[in-house]
Amino acid sequence: MLKQAITNLGSRTLDALWTVGLAMRFFVTVLLHSGMAFRRFGLTIRELYFTGVLSLIVILVSGLFVGMVLGLQGYETLQTYGAEESLGIVVALSLVRELGPVVAALLFASRAGSAITAEIGLMKATEQLSAMEMMAVDPLARVVAPRFWAGVISMPLLAALFSAMGVFGGYLVGVQLIGIDEGAFWSQMQNAVDFERDVLNGVIKSVVFGIAVTAIALFEGYDAPPTAEGVAGATTRTVVTSSLVVLALDFVLTAFMFRGIG
Repeated sequence: MLKQAITNLGSRTLDALWTVGLAMRFFVTVLLHSGMAFRRFGLTIRELYFTGVLSLIVILVSGLFVGMVLGLQGYETLQTYGAEESLGIVVALSLVRELGPVVAALLFASRAGSAITAEIGLMKATEQLSAMEMMAVDPLARVVAPRFWAGVISMPLLAALFSAMGVFGGYLVGVQLIGIDEGAFWSQMQNAVDFERDVLNGVIKSVVFGIAVTAIALFEGYDAPPTAEGVAGATTRTVVTSSLVVLALDFVLTAFMFRGIG
């Protein structure tokens, strides 16, 4: 029994390492085939609409409600210490540093990442990718690379819109609903938020998250078994793996950024 358990553990570990190696090789290959994504930028623009514009509604609505919840929770906490006027600082820093990039990446993985995986997997199942290869068209350059760069470009923009809408939600709750002084709300926020330390770090996080989520979505779709069950499983793996990778990368990046600040 113990021998079988150790054998199974070793087999799963080797399979996981093999998959990681394939994913890294796939990622490097996509980068090497990215020329068409920029030479024929119309392909990337079309995918930007698919991954970015069609994700706007869920990003904006989620950002608004997250900001409103932050406003309510932050006011209740700050009221205990008589610092209600600092609500703008709490909302802005929470969103720009942490919640904006992370929650936007999780929503991006759920909406755009799963759609990318399903689309690529369906193209593989219906042998469209094989047909391109027979016509001397490289699927990595024609199909995968434009989607990759569209995801990388759209993710920081979506995170910025999420943070902006979250700040607006905090303003609605704090100033319009509760009655905090509007001048204090905006002025303290402006004085506390630093571009290099806060905004730029948030942008770096969102770019890294965009690369990770898009690469995972494309690899899972390209590597999916050409069956309905295989595509469904790949879509599920995309959402789960992307969410875990985003949270792990968030910890690593935050640790390096705080070390840099210190």
